[in-house]
Amino acid sequence: MTTLSIRLPDDMAERLKNIAKVRDISLNKLMFELSIQALAEEDAKQRFLAAQLRGDPKRALRLLDELDELGL
Repeated sequence: MTTLSIRLPDDMAERLKNIAKVRDISLNKLMFELSIQALAEEDAKQRFLAAQLRGDPKRALRLLDELDELGL
């Protein structure tokens, strides 16, 4: 496991400490959870970008039109 040291403005660090306290978890656990969320968002972004490169815009628009017709 790696240890990271980060510099944050005092007010931001205090807010993060308060969030951890409200959630009844350690600051380390909060940062771990936020890191998981950031990585998941990046993974999703990369999947969408890869799909965009493989996609057919005309087909996508047709599918959206079909969904509109179905009221979805």
